[in-house]
Amino acid sequence: MRALVVESLAPDYAGCTVLEVPTPTPGPGQVLVRVCAASVNFPDLLMTRGEYQFKPPLPFTPGLDLAGEIVVLGQGVSGFSVGDPVVGGARLGGFAQYAVLDAEALKPKPERLSFAQAAAYGAAYLTAYVALVRRARIEPGDWVLVHGAAGGVGLAAVDLARALGARVIAASASDDKLAAIQALYAPDAVVNVTGGFRDQVKAITGGRGADIIYDPVGGDIFDESVRCIAFDGRLLVIGFTSGRIPTVSVNMPLIKGFSVMGVRAGEYGRQFPEKGRENGETVWRMADEGVISPHVHAELPLERWREAFDLLAERKVVGKAVIVP
Repeated sequence: MRALVVESLAPDYAGCTVLEVPTPTPGPGQVLVRVCAASVNFPDLLMTRGEYQFKPPLPFTPGLDLAGEIVVLGQGVSGFSVGDPVVGGARLGGFAQYAVLDAEALKPKPERLSFAQAAAYGAAYLTAYVALVRRARIEPGDWVLVHGAAGGVGLAAVDLARALGARVIAASASDDKLAAIQALYAPDAVVNVTGGFRDQVKAITGGRGADIIYDPVGGDIFDESVRCIAFDGRLLVIGFTSGRIPTVSVNMPLIKGFSVMGVRAGEYGRQFPEKGRENGETVWRMADEGVISPHVHAELPLERWREAFDLLAERKVVGKAVIVP
């Protein structure tokens, strides 16, 4: 089979290449899936440089989220049949024509979603759910400011927050992206963060500020978010796509009475397995019911993996870029 293989850790994906490799064989409790689509996530990009928390041994095939069809059942697997359309993922393996996954990590693909949509769904919406529901304890009517709203995890937060009854402010540095977000999910307001956003957010929220701020960007965006968060607000740290990890003087949370909350959806599920199962079941049920729906920006073949990576790295996507092996 053909797979994207990281042979060495290097900038600009210099250690990555598409190779012919042996098709893996599922062990007990595992299945072999023909990959129909795999979404590109920032951790995939970071792992090619060795800059992510999880550092797999070389060589490895990245790819967190995938959707496809079962072709081989391992020993002891029940509840699935050959040919079943499924979604799932692990920390590795998605950017290949076939992938071995633990059967317990798979779910039936929602009929409402295409393979590309299903691949784009899992990590982004699970992150948004853990952030908004488990950490921030979102309530109907809350003002939620979503930074990086055109990205995969940002757009998922816009969609999910609206479905949960919150009032959503989508933020981006691009008017074109904001127009696309308005057309897709109709947030209550949009804000172009170029030149600052504090005063705009204050005006939109009647001077109060945002109750919840969802920040996958970090850097200057985090710094200014501290100045437009409401008293008793929750500032959610999702990641640092700006490249700078910010800091905050602790007198600010004291004076303004807000909390800074870290979000690691996968680790949350590992630390609290029962809640983790509930999280996954809830987001997939919402997809089944059509309450929320992911947006796929582009579908590209495996040979154009670099283009897919660059779309994400250069912030050209609205939603997710997906590789179709």
